[in-house]
Amino acid sequence: MPRNPPALPRVRSIGLMQPMTWLVLAWRDMARAGWISFAHGLALTLLGAAIFAVAHNRFWLLAGALSGFLVVAPVLATSLYALSRALERGEPANLGVVLKTWLNWQGSHVNKWGNDYWCMVQFGALLALAATGWVMTSAALITLLAPVPIHTPLDFLRHVVLARDGWLFEIWLALGSLMAAPIFASSVVAMPLLLDRRATLLQAVLTSWQAVIGNPLPMAFWAALILGFTLLGLGSLLLGLIAVMPMLGHASWHAYRDLVDASSLPERDATKPAQTSGVAP
Repeated sequence: MPRNPPALPRVRSIGLMQPMTWLVLAWRDMARAGWISFAHGLALTLLGAAIFAVAHNRFWLLAGALSGFLVVAPVLATSLYALSRALERGEPANLGVVLKTWLNWQGSHVNKWGNDYWCMVQFGALLALAATGWVMTSAALITLLAPVPIHTPLDFLRHVVLARDGWLFEIWLALGSLMAAPIFASSVVAMPLLLDRRATLLQAVLTSWQAVIGNPLPMAFWAALILGFTLLGLGSLLLGLIAVMPMLGHASWHAYRDLVDASSLPERDATKPAQTSGVAP
């Protein structure tokens, strides 16, 4: 017998300019959370700097590694979603929320063998796999098709971006966009949903796709804003990421809250042990 498709939460329609509201709300959350929010940005900036330090003389690897780092950013921002949720509930948004998010998330599960227990780990692993695939693809493409060896950012700019002959940069961008689009569609609200509600990985990903398909123009605008602010952060010698990354993380929580009516799913709250044995993982 065919299995019934998973029940999905209702997705709302939003206006084209609604992503701007998410950014405003994100700045409000950053101001209220204070240093703990900016500490996330600093940690991610240091991670980006470490990537640059390791791969600075192998720019074909650096380009893929930095873009791959951005692929897994929705998982790295999980505690930013938790901070915004705490502020929304009128609870303290402090270091305790961050530690609880990363260390005690398994405490809200009765069944440690169920798929629901591992859904966040699975999603992070899938994004990491996608990031690794892009790093390898990007490195292979630039290594094989570049007219000269690419070692530095200046080499990449001169022989790939500004090259008069060939279409390597256009092919690289097109391939990156082709890989990024389904990742964005799969993750735009998936991680906040998994944090907030007892949803399976399939439910979270399908809901994310439903949000994108149901709001194509606003979500395209949101994707453009994410890309623009990220490039701004990278172009400021990574220093801009200290503010950009927490801003986008908090804004992603508000995107989830505007786009998804998750009231049909039970809450995932470590302070409220699961008593919903009838809910399938």
